[in-house]
Amino acid sequence: MTGEFSALVSTDWLASRLGSPGLRVVDGSWYLPGSGRDPAAGYAEGHIPGAVFLDLDATSDPATSLPHMLPLASDFAERMMLLGLSDSDDIVVYDGSGVNLSAPRVWWMLRTFGHRRVAVLDGGMQKWRRENRSIERGVVELPPGRFTARLDPAAIRDLAAVRANLENGAEQLVDLRSRGRFVGVEPEPRPGLRGGHVPGSRNLPFTELVGPDGAMLPADELRRRMEAAGIDLARPIVATCGSGTSACALVLALDLLGFRAAVYDGAWTEWGGRPDTPVESGSSPEV
Repeated sequence: MTGEFSALVSTDWLASRLGSPGLRVVDGSWYLPGSGRDPAAGYAEGHIPGAVFLDLDATSDPATSLPHMLPLASDFAERMMLLGLSDSDDIVVYDGSGVNLSAPRVWWMLRTFGHRRVAVLDGGMQKWRRENRSIERGVVELPPGRFTARLDPAAIRDLAAVRANLENGAEQLVDLRSRGRFVGVEPEPRPGLRGGHVPGSRNLPFTELVGPDGAMLPADELRRRMEAAGIDLARPIVATCGSGTSACALVLALDLLGFRAAVYDGAWTEWGGRPDTPVESGSSPEV
């Protein structure tokens, strides 16, 4: 396919192009531990016609106990090829959460490994279903693709970078977890983690980036909510969350506004799970 390709596409856009040569659809559903939802089973029970299922856990780095860490570029390329994806494809990713929980993470991974023509389906599977659009059952298997992955290191921050930022304050750290988890009054879904947040970070729950229908808010409203959270769009931004997944919803929203942001990939599972990292509880600093 040719022409302009936005980071966010509508259900109308996708429905009118399903089956087009060079267009691939990916179900990137993933749910928080303890949710009781099985993304692979949900995919098999009903997905957008032609969509393949990307297992986020299986597409992450197996060499660490931290969830959803980026894999090696070679491993990512192999996973994408086995899914039937190629360098020349236009890719649309969705999830079943209704609030852009995991599709932006898959979008960000593809972008971080060099695949630029990838978009998130606005409103995801829930909006698609509400509109009574076609649903397919079973598992889609495609012939192997030809996929090349090259990591963009500027898209990622590690533990050392976040530690250093506590001293130099060069970047704004924005936490996309719920307010209860951020302030430390709501339990973490993973055992063994302290409550609270990285000192000095701001809080903007990822669910506040979408409207009641699960579609991304208009650009002016996105700006308003970011500014209300104390985010200065003129300064560098690093997004974080529990495992580096919902953080990518902010990266997507900022991309739509014409800004870039990095992701702290270890996220709260790494920071809150260590005994040697400082933790604050309570609200963000006054805006």
